[in-house]
Amino acid sequence: MNLHVTPTVETPSTEEAARALTLLKAWAERAGAGAIDALDPAAAGLLTAVAYPEFARDYPADFAVDPGYKATLPDLQNGPASLIRGANRQIQHVGISNFRLPIRYQTRDNGDLVLETSVTGTVSLDAEKKGINMSRIMRSFYRHADRAFSFEVIEAALEDYKTDLESFDARIQMRLSFPMRVESLRSGLSGYQYYDIALELVEQAGVRKKIVHLDYVYSSTCPCSLELSEHARATRAQLATPHSQRSVARLSVEVNGEAGCLWFEDLVEMARAAVPTETQVMVKREDEQAFAELNAANPIFVEDAARLFAEQMQADPRIADFRVVASHQESLHSHDAVSVLTEGETFAADSLDPKLFATLFHVG
Repeated sequence: MNLHVTPTVETPSTEEAARALTLLKAWAERAGAGAIDALDPAAAGLLTAVAYPEFARDYPADFAVDPGYKATLPDLQNGPASLIRGANRQIQHVGISNFRLPIRYQTRDNGDLVLETSVTGTVSLDAEKKGINMSRIMRSFYRHADRAFSFEVIEAALEDYKTDLESFDARIQMRLSFPMRVESLRSGLSGYQYYDIALELVEQAGVRKKIVHLDYVYSSTCPCSLELSEHARATRAQLATPHSQRSVARLSVEVNGEAGCLWFEDLVEMARAAVPTETQVMVKREDEQAFAELNAANPIFVEDAARLFAEQMQADPRIADFRVVASHQESLHSHDAVSVLTEGETFAADSLDPKLFATLFHVG
């Protein structure tokens, strides 16, 4: 029987290990690449290991950035075209969405209001450019944020960030909830109705368009259901109620600034004139009865709604192109009834956002 005995190797000291590593490195400096490759992988790994530096772990609150240091900072967004990944294509819009700040708005009737506003800013990007510096959009907008809102103010902001980002097309969108005090129908009470409004300034191929979007919430009583209910009452003395439901219309208008100022309140009043069954804020019993009577006096299909809103907007010279998107969120069916009506090229589209009608649900 042959016995194989593994010889006992004493554990070297730290000093002996350090001398061995120094000797190995000195040999590697004179040896060829082939000799190093022939080493045991564990030994070769000692030659290629990178020493991990000791990093400072305390935040340097007193560190000041001077121009020289700033010039050394990497900027991949503005890197060369060789860094572009994917298709070498122009991007129509790139930027930031939903940065919020307080903006002062002038109202038609009650002075200025400061309202929280969500801002989206985008620019076009040439195919040869890697990216943009996103924070410049915010900085450009903040330079004008303290001024009372007007389309002239956001035009100035748009000019700034087009210049800063060397872009040819740009867009600013501002979203807000605009309060208006609304009287109840009969009780003499009043309360604030809030209207979702979005403002857009779009520049494309040197042409600028000023656009306002308004979501108007109303009740729609089905004319067919109303007639059938009345038939049941008249022919069989059967009590029946027509179905009605909360409905939303998104009115989008291109503003013709040369014809005068289109106030937010003006657009709301156009919507009310078209479809007067706006949902109520403050309601007592006499108001609820009045609302039932108002709905009975204004039964409306979704097709009627689109045309009635269009009729109001066609008659106002301050409005150029427009679009109506209406959704009657049925209490009879498990689906909604919807309609889209456009005037002019601004809002014409062969394709609709698949989520368009889903965004018309009103959250109280």
